[in-house]
Amino acid sequence: MKTFWGGLMLAASAVLPAAEALAQAAPRDTLVWLREIDADRYDPPRSAATAAGEAIFLLSDTLVSMDWDQRTVRPGLAERWEVSEDGKTYTFHLKRNVTFCDGKPMTARDVAYTINRWVDPATRSPVRYRAGQVESVTAADDYTVVYKLKEPYSELLYQLTQQFSAIVDQATVEKLGENFGVQGFNGTGPYCWQSWTPRQDMVLTKHPNYNWGPPIYQNPSPQVGRIVLRIIPEANTRLAAIQSGQADVVAGPALPAFAIEGLRRVPTVKLQQQSVFFYDIFVGFKVDKPVASDAAIRRAANLAVNKEAISRAVFFGTAPAAPELINPQALDYDAQAGRMVPRFNQDEAKKVLDEAGWVPGPDGIRVKDGQRATLLAYGLQNQANNGMMQAMQADLRRVGIELRVQLWDATVGWGKLATQEYDVFTMSYPYVSATDALSLYFPSGNRPTPNRMNWADPETDALLDAAKRATDPAARAEAIGKLQRKLAEANVWVPMIRTSMWMATSQRVEGARPHGIYGVALYKGLDIRLTR
Repeated sequence: MKTFWGGLMLAASAVLPAAEALAQAAPRDTLVWLREIDADRYDPPRSAATAAGEAIFLLSDTLVSMDWDQRTVRPGLAERWEVSEDGKTYTFHLKRNVTFCDGKPMTARDVAYTINRWVDPATRSPVRYRAGQVESVTAADDYTVVYKLKEPYSELLYQLTQQFSAIVDQATVEKLGENFGVQGFNGTGPYCWQSWTPRQDMVLTKHPNYNWGPPIYQNPSPQVGRIVLRIIPEANTRLAAIQSGQADVVAGPALPAFAIEGLRRVPTVKLQQQSVFFYDIFVGFKVDKPVASDAAIRRAANLAVNKEAISRAVFFGTAPAAPELINPQALDYDAQAGRMVPRFNQDEAKKVLDEAGWVPGPDGIRVKDGQRATLLAYGLQNQANNGMMQAMQADLRRVGIELRVQLWDATVGWGKLATQEYDVFTMSYPYVSATDALSLYFPSGNRPTPNRMNWADPETDALLDAAKRATDPAARAEAIGKLQRKLAEANVWVPMIRTSMWMATSQRVEGARPHGIYGVALYKGLDIRLTR
């Protein structure tokens, strides 16, 4: 490790000139945030990617905000709210003197327009369902929003903390049309859109009037003049830049696992971790395919994979193994379901396959009724997936299951994941609660994507509906807990890794703290100061 880091610093002068934007130290009063990938657009209801959220949370605000514990809802643009006894009407009372970046006052009409645009099918929002079954969203007066649902939705406040619900200016949306979030933006956030060159830089400037940040921050106003979100695909270039002061922030997936231990010993870098972070990696089975449909194959796969070894070898111990479907820190995690997910035991995996009639063939791969125990796996190509799937392939081979792995560049990978070609797939995803996590992947109506397992089960749909409609937290926990137990018993997934939120900042950055909402590190970008 010492040799690597010394070599990296010496190589900086050779590597960095390839990225012309990193040719000198970060400018005064400008925070340079290095990212690995860009988003295709920055329009809240149409931009569900974490990369989009990294900018959207800075450019705009939501009605309510998320605390550091990832489960406590705090005021946002709404200073307070009431919920009707039947759980179907939310009345939000807005803060006064909030303005958009162009100086126009924000009112309840802007909120109503934003939410109605989100749920309008014409907007083509991939996360429309997260708004609930909306009956109407109206402005009772300039500072009161009435959000009416057709049925109770226990997740609503949690979803209203997310990037897709960020409030935007109607006039700017109508002016830019399809190019809103591409050629410009107008929100109430602490920072304002100055420019965006796709796959290069996005430049944001301080919103001069902003003083209504969430109460989780000590200072509700931004203290940095500009933020530059810069795309640097090469990991070593990002690492050299953060050490040398040519960049100020590298976080989340842009901070590779192999670098964490070395960064601890670099005096020019401050390394932090958000201990409460819900962004998991799993391998899912397409349960209607010949081999993956066999419950014994799925159980044996869960038993065969040494997740702890993968955590150490692929993630360098920076991201723990995932023994359960849902993070135990998440709202409504069910401990009984957690204990039901099989733990590593390759001897037991072999026994399960033997008892189910899967017999080892001449090459060690098992066969049953003329069907070879072969699974085709698809996923997105990156360093973590490459190592993780190779390790899983080796583990399954030891018990007689053949895993053929095809990983794709993201430009074509999402299209391949929308097909019915594969038997298993790997995916990472953020969530805010057990109900949020399972509501994305398991409703039968979400087939073939994002329910890529083709899991179609009436009881699952009923339990998800019961959890979402519950007005009593205990009833919600009971319904979603029962579903967790059902899915754990069926071994629909192999839960693999709980990714961690790490953030490295330069020596001149003070007050920065990683948040983690939907995988985003800086959230509102408040409390941050630059010493030079």
